[in-house]
Amino acid sequence: MGKKAAKKAPQRSQSTTAVTGEIPVVGARENCPCGSGRRYKACHGREASHAVQELVHRPFEGLPGEADWVALRELVPAATVPLTLAAGVAGTATGEVPSVTLATVLPLAWPALRRQDGSILLGLQTQSSSGDLSRDLADALELALAAEPGSPVPARRTVPGGRRLQDLLDLQAEFTPTVHTGFEFWLEDAETATGEVAASLERANASAIPTEKLNGVDSAYWCGTPDKNHLRWVMTVPEEQLLDALARLTAADKSSLGPDTRLVGSFRAHGLTVPVWDLPLAMTAADCEKPAAEFAERLAETLADERPLTAEERRARANLVNRQVTLN
Repeated sequence: MGKKAAKKAPQRSQSTTAVTGEIPVVGARENCPCGSGRRYKACHGREASHAVQELVHRPFEGLPGEADWVALRELVPAATVPLTLAAGVAGTATGEVPSVTLATVLPLAWPALRRQDGSILLGLQTQSSSGDLSRDLADALELALAAEPGSPVPARRTVPGGRRLQDLLDLQAEFTPTVHTGFEFWLEDAETATGEVAASLERANASAIPTEKLNGVDSAYWCGTPDKNHLRWVMTVPEEQLLDALARLTAADKSSLGPDTRLVGSFRAHGLTVPVWDLPLAMTAADCEKPAAEFAERLAETLADERPLTAEERRARANLVNRQVTLN
């Protein structure tokens, strides 16, 4: 008998129609939605994979108030900051430049919101899709600038290669956060909130930890919890240099902020180090002002010390490193 003819594998149909606009995310082995006929992982999935793998260590570097950007992103529940757009950044169709306000978080986790009056709220505590938080936030801001009044900006995967906040904001403008006790700043009239927004506002207010910004030093935030209070201080000093200085102060018993206070460790967030102190429940933000200013002077003097660490200081440093927590 003759051999049976081998069955020919069906050929994959090649589409010549390209999809315009944003390409949806599909399985790696599925056909790419763009219509190229190639698998997603070999087509637009390659670009998406590169965007996800991109990781900017200090996304807010170069912006005024970098340490406060980090604090509002990771530590502060409710705060706002007026932002100034750079010259030439597109405003409304009439040429008017809308007011833009950075907010720690927005209702329903919206990336941004264009209010009825045309003003914009930009949410900071949103999920990063590209590995560059600055690019993600800039993408949301550009969408808000183009949105109709009264429209929230939906979450989406950031287009690779887009502009960053450093391209959209005036880098000479001040960055002055205002910390709030609740999230009523979401709405022009919080008393009129209804439906999902009202429910989201109620949940957010119930979960907010009391937080206050110190006035005498930069980027230090007091917060109160049921068991003890804390001071969390975002610092721009390079991490290795800062840890050496904190170790020297700890070994010399000069790292506290007064009786019953203790430097307990630090966070690592967006390329910056955030020392954390435990405070007694009776110690308010106002009580922290003087000891924090005195600590800042001690730290500045210690940072100038370039001698090798002693054995005791090395042990103190190792203890600080072991208790360091990375937030991102």
